[in-house]
Amino acid sequence: MSLKSFNSKVLDEILEKMVAAVEESKHDIFEIGEQCRQDYQSLTKELEEIKTVVGQVIKRTDEFEQKSKFARQRLAEVSQHFRHFSEQQVREAYEDAHKIQTQLSMCRQKELQLRDRRDELERRLQSLQDTIERADHLITQVTIVLNYLTNDLRSISDAIEDAKHKQAFGLRVIEAQEEERKRISREIHDGPAQMLANMLIRSDLVEKVYRERGIGEALAEIHDLKELVRDSLKEVRRIIYDLRPMALDDLGLIPTLKKYLSTIESYNKDVFITYRHIGEEKRLPTNYEIAIFRLVQESVQNTLKHANAKNVDVKTEMRKDSFTAVVKDDGKGFDTTIEKEDSFGIVGMKERVKLLNGEISIHSKIRKGTLVIIQIPLC
Repeated sequence: MSLKSFNSKVLDEILEKMVAAVEESKHDIFEIGEQCRQDYQSLTKELEEIKTVVGQVIKRTDEFEQKSKFARQRLAEVSQHFRHFSEQQVREAYEDAHKIQTQLSMCRQKELQLRDRRDELERRLQSLQDTIERADHLITQVTIVLNYLTNDLRSISDAIEDAKHKQAFGLRVIEAQEEERKRISREIHDGPAQMLANMLIRSDLVEKVYRERGIGEALAEIHDLKELVRDSLKEVRRIIYDLRPMALDDLGLIPTLKKYLSTIESYNKDVFITYRHIGEEKRLPTNYEIAIFRLVQESVQNTLKHANAKNVDVKTEMRKDSFTAVVKDDGKGFDTTIEKEDSFGIVGMKERVKLLNGEISIHSKIRKGTLVIIQIPLC
């Protein structure tokens, strides 16, 4: 059956219902995960408190055991030589021994109850952790399906020359996007989120230190807390820059490329990167600046990941009616006639250039380096 035989309106209605159902399911899974996280934090705090109390009860139990030992010795002495003690002394010896033994039994019972509660909390925490991990995994899977429904299926048209290839490419791109989102999620969880949680704990500590040790030590804790806030802010700014350099909005394409390539060179000490721009540095429409920046970024990243190059030369040229970007390296090169299954980075670059009505050419030979030329019309 050809694509033309489909009723697009009916297909759109079906897709709308499917997307709504999947989005609702994703929301429900997210709510379950968030509730589990809140319960996990609450139970973690209770567990820490119980561990502290258990330690205190164990200490008291040891003290009562020592007292019980002395009381039994005293009672044995009184029982053996009761004629040498008054009736009051004998009664007190029996009462002290009974009282201490009762207190010891109560402490042991309390310790047993606390240990049982601690073990129960640890089991519940493990169960919650498993549920959180399953919820995160399900959200990832649902997001892949949702993106496929809202992006790939809606782009069905007679202009698709190779439907199977484009479908496979779309799925690989979505998987790559989800992996990137998971990476960013881990960075936020391991970085800013942990720092913020630590700040909450430290703020509680400041109050405790102020009450117990005075304002001097409290101010020292506040100073440490400020340093933690600065580190958190720095980490958040780094993550934001990795997502999209703010300079692209504020300064434009050329200054952002200069800063980006300089930063990349500082991170890769074994690679020398040069950048040269010819022509004006005028601003372009936002979608053009983003696309060109991503194209140059992808080209340079491909070089750093795969080429083992020592030198990378980047040149851009602004003309009245076009923009050209050239990325050249002296790396190991590759055979352009062989299409690799996981080379969707290059396919994605070609698709992005096509959206701008531009052209991209890639020239490479084994051990001869690679040359990428991108030309984008501006009118």
